Amino acid sequence: MEGLAVKNETRVTQFILVGLSNDPDLQIMFFVLFLVMYLLTIALNLLILVTIYVDSRLHSPMYFFLTNLSFLDLGFSTGAVSKSLDNFVSNKKTISFSDCISQVFLLHLFGGAECFHLSLMSYDRYVAICYPLRYTTIMNKRACLLLVVSTWVGGFIHACGQVLPTVQLPFCGPNEIDHFFCETRALYLLSCSSTFVSEITDMVNSGAISLICFLVVSISYAYIISTVLKIRSAEGRRKSFSTCTSHLMVVTLFYGPLVFIYMRPPARFSGEKLVSVFSTIVTPWLNPFIYTLRNEKVKEAMKKLRERKVSFLGLRID
Repeated sequence: MEGLAVKNETRVTQFILVGLSNDPDLQIMFFVLFLVMYLLTIALNLLILVTIYVDSRLHSPMYFFLTNLSFLDLGFSTGAVSKSLDNFVSNKKTISFSDCISQVFLLHLFGGAECFHLSLMSYDRYVAICYPLRYTTIMNKRACLLLVVSTWVGGFIHACGQVLPTVQLPFCGPNEIDHFFCETRALYLLSCSSTFVSEITDMVNSGAISLICFLVVSISYAYIISTVLKIRSAEGRRKSFSTCTSHLMVVTLFYGPLVFIYMRPPARFSGEKLVSVFSTIVTPWLNPFIYTLRNEKVKEAMKKLRERKVSFLGLRID
C-alpha cells in the first residue's frame, strides 16, 4: 500500500539548486570568483595539453598520463561549474530531473576516472624509481594506453553505480537541493521513500573507491621512499623525490575531500559546500600550477612556446 501511495504522488520533474547563498551581492561575488577560476582552469590545462603535444621531449608515459589528468580536470570542473554559473546570475535556479541526473553521471564519470588515474600515476612513479632499467619495457605505449582506457572504464562503471540507484528513487517534493550542483547525497534527502540501500551503495561505491585508491597510492609511495632512501647520492635522492612531490600534493588535494565527504552518513553539515567547492573548483585550478611550477622540463617547454608562435587546433599561443 505504501508503494502505491508513493506512485500516486506527483513526481518531481525539476529541482531548485539553492546554491551557496541567497544574498544577491554574494551571488555576484561567487559568479565572478567561479568564472575567473574556471577560465584559468581551462587556460592552464589547455596550455599543458598543448605544451606536451608540441614538445617531443615530453612524449613519455609520465607526461602522457599528465595530459589525461588535465583532460579529466577540465571535464570534472566543467560538470560542476557550468550550471552553477548560470544560477548565480539567474532568478530561476531550476534544473530538470534529466539534466540533474546527467550532471551526477558526468561528475562521477570524471571524478571516478581521476581517482583511478591518480593511482595509475603513482604506479608509474613506482616503476620508474624502483625498476628504472625495465621502465620503458613495462610502461610501453600499448600498456600506457590500456591503463588509461581502464581508468575511463572504471569511471564509467562507478558513474553507473551512482546513477542507477538514484534514478530509481521516487521524488515527490520538496524539490530544493541544498547544494550548488546535483549530488547524490543531497538528492537522497529529497526522496519520499527509504534511501537506505542507495546510501549503502553510495558509501561502498564512492567511499570505498576513494579509500582503496588512496591506499594504493600510499603503498606505492612506501616502496618508492624505501628505494629512494637506499640511494647513496644526495643529489640522486633529491631528484627522485622531486618527481614525486607534485603528484603527492595533487593526490592529497583530490582524495582528502572525497574521503571526507563520502566516508560518512549522508546528513548535511555546514562545511560540506565549502569542501565541494574545494574539490570541484579549486583543485582542478591548482593542479596545473603544482605540475608546471615544480617540473623543470614542463617549464622549459613552456618557455620555448613563448619564444615561437605555435598553432594548435585554432589556438594561438605567443
